[in-house]
Amino acid sequence: MPDIKLLIAEDEDSVRNSMKNFISAKADLVSEVFLAANGQEAIDAIFRHRPHIMLLDIQMPLKDGLTVMEEATAAGVCPKTIIMSGHDDFEYARKALRFNAVDYLLKPCRSTEILERIRLVASGVLGGAPESKPVRSSGNATVDAASAYMEEHYHEDLTLPHVAEQIGISPGYLSTLFSRAFGWGFADHLNHIRIERACDYYYDNRIKTYEVALKVGFKDEKYFSNVFKRIKGKSPSEYRKTIGEAQYDKTV
Repeated sequence: MPDIKLLIAEDEDSVRNSMKNFISAKADLVSEVFLAANGQEAIDAIFRHRPHIMLLDIQMPLKDGLTVMEEATAAGVCPKTIIMSGHDDFEYARKALRFNAVDYLLKPCRSTEILERIRLVASGVLGGAPESKPVRSSGNATVDAASAYMEEHYHEDLTLPHVAEQIGISPGYLSTLFSRAFGWGFADHLNHIRIERACDYYYDNRIKTYEVALKVGFKDEKYFSNVFKRIKGKSPSEYRKTIGEAQYDKTV
């Protein structure tokens, strides 16, 4: 029986309790669920129970979510953290990722989406795999903000003009910033984000390649496979096979 402990830190009673009930009923990898109604309770629960995963609301009484992460990180006990925020604020995303948050969800979140993220992180905790890939920091606040937006909306039909509009700059300028920061353009950066997400899904053997492609924003499975091989040096099937071999090695 997996022994993954989850902390839900959310100040709204109805939301917190409904999440616990849903996750307890559906998440077979989670054995214990702890609750915190404010930031101080979250800190106390982290030290008392040492949860593996934390579902953390940014805006909470007493201490906000970022303060909770900062204090837990300083003490060396910060769980793998999925941030939830009701504010579409890129500064929150950048700061959360700085404290190694593994995911960032914009509220209101669907219960099924939350459950899916928890399962991915839990699988990584059990297998020692990378659960989620944080935004690659460029040292440029504008680029980091654009990357954070793309990390949150990677599964949508994103375009350079749309992301530039969200950031408040011109598409041409954003394209130039990406080239300077990463050595590649907008489309390549989006593909890298999507492929890293796809790698997370491949730890679940039940998901087929065409389903992974759709989940991460590709409409064509063949094109997805070509992009995957170009970035990872392996086809999706080869990559999945290496995961299976690595997991087998851990059991023998």
